[in-house]
Amino acid sequence: MVERLITKNPTKLLMVVLDGVGGLPVKDGKTELELARTPNLDALAKRSALGLHVPVDYGITPGSGPGHLGIFGYDPVRYEIGRGILEALGLGLEVRETDIAIRGNYASVERVNGKIVVKDRRAGRIPTEENRRITEKLSEAIKEIDGVRVFLAPGMEHRVAILLRFPEPLPEGSDHITDTDPQKEGLQPLIPTGKNESSERVARVLRKFTSMVEDVLKDEPKANYLLLRGFSQKPKIESFEERFGLKACAIAVYPMYRGLASLVGMNIIEFEGSSIGDQILALKDVWQEYDFFFMHVKKTDSYGEDGNYEGKVKVIEEFDRLLPKVLELKPDVLVMTGDHSTPSILKGHSWHPVPVLLYSPFVLGGTSERFTERECLKGELGIFPAKKLINLMLAHSLRLAKYGA
Repeated sequence: MVERLITKNPTKLLMVVLDGVGGLPVKDGKTELELARTPNLDALAKRSALGLHVPVDYGITPGSGPGHLGIFGYDPVRYEIGRGILEALGLGLEVRETDIAIRGNYASVERVNGKIVVKDRRAGRIPTEENRRITEKLSEAIKEIDGVRVFLAPGMEHRVAILLRFPEPLPEGSDHITDTDPQKEGLQPLIPTGKNESSERVARVLRKFTSMVEDVLKDEPKANYLLLRGFSQKPKIESFEERFGLKACAIAVYPMYRGLASLVGMNIIEFEGSSIGDQILALKDVWQEYDFFFMHVKKTDSYGEDGNYEGKVKVIEEFDRLLPKVLELKPDVLVMTGDHSTPSILKGHSWHPVPVLLYSPFVLGGTSERFTERECLKGELGIFPAKKLINLMLAHSLRLAKYGA
């Protein structure tokens, strides 16, 4: 229905995603947002509409893919997309109908009683430069397996994207393959297994690939193995501009989030550096060229997954110090939220509703004192499905016509 109501105007809409920003009490009964000193966010919160969004459904813990699709206005249940496609697109790989895209983690393993055991699922978060060297080594050694071409692209730290390109288009469901990541140290890597006939064909290639990788990397001191997950085929999805009438761009450092934005047709902005300040400079440079801006901050999530609440607090405080630079751009609608919650005490994503701040000239405001989980509960937006967030942004930018007579 929303698509039929969309109108055009010159307003600017900005969505800042502090990845995994939601938390739970971790010290003195306070969450990371509550522990952080955020005078600029606090001042903005008093003038904004606050609430919480549910990324997928009540009690469901979302991955980053569903979490972002929801806040981009797509039903994350209808559009189930594997992380492999996002990683591959984010790293600039061309993905075809003949391809299976995979997200890989370089890992540290050792042999115990003749069995491979995972010591570190992220290989100590090796430097990105080291990742590039190792990926190039693998690319030179593994170019083809049984007529299937192999492409690799290095990501940030321990992450890598892999494409298997088959000679012909693959049937739907060919990506239904079990991950090899056991999700916990001290366990053996899992064997990739197809869940149907067409995916088992892919899994056979993957089993050979895994064995070849182990041989090539056996002398590496840290990244001596590759864990595979997020197997995915190229999806069919309507573009963000077609759906919402917004010319959109993305300012993100990590490949997966660039891939998510690319998947829905947002233009990816290239820029120097990787800090929040660098991202804000890039935002300023392209401010006149687009209607909708997606800016992604990763480290709130990374520190949450590491159980490092102090690190997460520091990133929130860093963003707060730079918030005035964002406000100088005078967006007509500004949203700050996360794609999911990542409480440090859980060291991972969680099912908890995610804080939302929406600033525009047309909010009630005055309901909340800070941008925190508890203060968001007091806000005028209430608790709502993430996929409705874009509707609210469109409404507050006066881009939705009246429905009915």
